[in-house]
Amino acid sequence: QVQLVESGGELVQAGGSLRLSCAASGRTFSSYAMGWFRQAPGKEREFVAAISWSGGSTYYGDSVKGRFTISRDNAKNTVYLQMNSLKPEDTAVYYCAARPSYVRYLAREYNYWGQGTQVTVSS
Repeated sequence: QVQLVESGGELVQAGGSLRLSCAASGRTFSSYAMGWFRQAPGKEREFVAAISWSGGSTYYGDSVKGRFTISRDNAKNTVYLQMNSLKPEDTAVYYCAARPSYVRYLAREYNYWGQGTQVTVSS
């Protein structure tokens, strides 16, 4: 069982930066692939980024490539999402998710979810 708690979401101006954090409980955090997804009102949940259990491999959705960076600190049971050059279309609730073993891109393939943190980018 893994419990996830996101933090760091807030209102920011276009062009600004934010860092989201996701703190995980459980001793087996280092064996889980971690992902970030987002969901805007009226839209489906969208893949943002994912990182392998070791942190050696990272993956990004096309809309955030070159602007967002995912990382993890297994000693702190925490995964991060650094978001730069934010755009109004990045406005959404951002969710952290975990699944054992390998990275996947579909939300339905993740077993554990946080409650989400709101990111709002003003123009």
